[in-house]
Amino acid sequence: MTTESNQQPAVFKGLLQETGSAFAAPADQRLFASMRQAGIDWPVSCRNGTCRTCIGQLLEGQVAYDIPWPGLSLEEKRDGYCLPCIARPLGDLVIQRA
Repeated sequence: MTTESNQQPAVFKGLLQETGSAFAAPADQRLFASMRQAGIDWPVSCRNGTCRTCIGQLLEGQVAYDIPWPGLSLEEKRDGYCLPCIARPLGDLVIQRA
């Protein structure tokens, strides 16, 4: 996702619910990387969407994945769970640890 005026990736606002920590969430970067750059300690292991160590729940916002089906059930996806190690933001979001 890019802005039309300068073709730079859109940068959204992220918020970690538990602490109120804010972070910049570029559309072309995985959420985990964005949180890490902001100094947010978020658990991660495989970084490819299979181990589920990084699972979180989106309270607001949506994400997209580079892989067709990340390691989440239909119910988890419906309930807003996401895997930040492989998720890219589609807009501003609020996330909490699962």
